[in-house]
Amino acid sequence: MSKNARVSVLSCLTLVAALPCFLAAQAPEAAPSKPDSEQVKALVAKAKKDGGAMWATEAHFFCEAPHANSPNDPLIEPTKIFDNVYALGKAGTTVYAITTPDGIILIDSGYQNEIETVLLAQMKQVNLDPAQVKMIILGHGHADHFGGAPYFQEHYGTHVYLTQADWDFMEHPPAARGGGGGKGKGPGPTLPKHDMVITEGQPIELGGEKLMPYYIPGHTPGSVGLIFPVKDNGKTHMAAIFGGTILTPAPISDEGLATYAKSIAHFKEETKKAKVDVELQNHSLYDNIQEKLAALKDRKKGQPNPFVVGQANYQRFVDVMADCTQVNIDRRKGTAASTR
Repeated sequence: MSKNARVSVLSCLTLVAALPCFLAAQAPEAAPSKPDSEQVKALVAKAKKDGGAMWATEAHFFCEAPHANSPNDPLIEPTKIFDNVYALGKAGTTVYAITTPDGIILIDSGYQNEIETVLLAQMKQVNLDPAQVKMIILGHGHADHFGGAPYFQEHYGTHVYLTQADWDFMEHPPAARGGGGGKGKGPGPTLPKHDMVITEGQPIELGGEKLMPYYIPGHTPGSVGLIFPVKDNGKTHMAAIFGGTILTPAPISDEGLATYAKSIAHFKEETKKAKVDVELQNHSLYDNIQEKLAALKDRKKGQPNPFVVGQANYQRFVDVMADCTQVNIDRRKGTAASTR
């Protein structure tokens, strides 16, 4: 075999070996194989109408152009968004820090290989002491959320909160997808040590701050949404994070999508009862977080906080998620029907 031939073969083998990792990292959403039915088109139109101008990006993302978050998503500028709440991390994978008199609560912890370069570096930028992180609450058991948790457990004795369903999911991942624990081919990220268990409706409290968790399975078996008060210049608002968003529906089973639709309805009911008027997300690919952070930076005295959207608009945000989930369910039914 000639030298050039050997190089070509080796290059091909390298590409073949790397391809699964590349595809996993990109995780693009395939376009529908068939044109949308009139019913689906009507549902997409409904989502856009429900969302209006405020949630136009969200409706387009979920109904028309979903895609996964990526380690290559741009960094956000670490920002104090409320009196004691900070946004950290990336536009695709956002971490929130809540400061209390008794320490810091983190909601999620980002990627494991970026703990020092992203999360710790950004905490330093806004004068947050990582040694004061007493709790990490995980929205669900995937590695882009639990990645930094083992570091905090090891260095500072931080408690990690997750639902029992997702502790199980993380520690015994489904063989087909590798799950959150990365126990498929090759070594996966280090798991946090099994610690605190989240129970729906049982508050998680630290230093006078109280976060109420609600089960929202679908993306994972034990995804949770959180509802908690925040203060903006001393005025109290209610914030919510839907911690288990399905960004790309293709890998989710029919049963999983049906469960997810029920979870959205459940969270809508709870956020309505709690009078939620602040929208936050751990995957901020579809809610214009960069624009909100820029507006907050230029905010003048007396101007509204861009993260305070109002109760009615928060309900519209959830409505768009519900509409587009039904779009994806009906789209799949149409494809299935066309193949019979």
